Amino acid sequence: MAIPSKSLMARALDDAGDNMRVSCDAVPRILIADDQPDLIDALRLLLKGEGIDYDAVTSPEAALGALASRAFDLVLMDLNYTGDTTSGREGIDLLARVQALDRLMPVIVMTGWGSVDLAVEAMRRGVRDFVQKPWDNAHLLATLRHEIEAGRVRRRADAAERRELSEALRIQQRLLPQQVPQIDGWELAVSWQPASGVGGDCFDAIRFSDTRLALSIADVVGKGIPAALLMSNLQAAVRAFASEAADPSALCQQVNRILCGNIAEGRFISFFYCVLDAASSVLSYTNAGHYLPMLVRTDGRVDRLGAGGPVLGVIAAADYEQADVAIGPGDRLILFTDGLTEARDCDDCEFGEARLLQAAVCHRACSAPALQARLAAAVTTFTGGRMQDDATLMVLAADAA
Repeated sequence: MAIPSKSLMARALDDAGDNMRVSCDAVPRILIADDQPDLIDALRLLLKGEGIDYDAVTSPEAALGALASRAFDLVLMDLNYTGDTTSGREGIDLLARVQALDRLMPVIVMTGWGSVDLAVEAMRRGVRDFVQKPWDNAHLLATLRHEIEAGRVRRRADAAERRELSEALRIQQRLLPQQVPQIDGWELAVSWQPASGVGGDCFDAIRFSDTRLALSIADVVGKGIPAALLMSNLQAAVRAFASEAADPSALCQQVNRILCGNIAEGRFISFFYCVLDAASSVLSYTNAGHYLPMLVRTDGRVDRLGAGGPVLGVIAAADYEQADVAIGPGDRLILFTDGLTEARDCDDCEFGEARLLQAAVCHRACSAPALQARLAAAVTTFTGGRMQDDATLMVLAADAA
């Protein structure tokens, strides 16, 4: 049985405060990277008594070592070093590596009069400002203080955003089933992975009795906290109306009416809801504009479940068709969101429904957890592990006779 788990990005949200090297001292500290000793001596004299501490290094490698070992508020760096004194390649490379190490680190570059164009190029790559040699002391000090304070403001805002995302993720996870329910003779496996800590995908599994199980899957347009809030409203509405006696079409109409009165313009939700009657091996369902689930038969035939109506949250008076389909021993029902089918590889090609369907048919004899894992692995292999959107996958398997 697969339990919803945090994505690597979501885990990083919890740990980011511990891992980021941010200077929290009252006295700011900067890192000076330049291979000219006389220039470093001049900066020492300038900063003495100005309330700014500093470390000085003379090579890109030493700069990266210093950044990895302690916290700084700003990097003041030259673009040219002993190994290459004119092109600025060493400096541009150092800039990229600093940004990879700490994306919020303010960087100011120092440049001679003949390399202003290079400094402008560095600013296009994320440098906050540049100082031309020889510099004006008052201007340099003002620039340092301004960028140090601006950097601290950005870090505080980033920390607040990460705390907000982390709390939203915890709330979102509590709304999802903590245990995937099972009924005799059937297996259910689920994976849920938000792309950015919190997301707009949701699913539910409600066990009404020993023989009746309801499943739902939905995809809210958009990402982040707004999508997660709308997802929580949907989840609450579904649970309020879901019961053993409620037909999928009636539930869909009720949930749609509620959402139409409480949804922002331009927002909508694709939604699929079904109820399995294990005693009769019949699945009753309604599809509200969601990707068509795949019902893979033991002989490799595939039925797509499309009966229903429009997406939720757009037309308050929408009607939703309901359909019944037999689901027998060895059959596999696969519900998914577009985070899987629209995942892209390094050449910007989509994984697509055809590949998902091919993998589902190929591995149709697997158990629900094994099939879910194989489908997820197929997408991961295709994309090289780079998921661009929320991705949810549900597999319901009927035991073979």
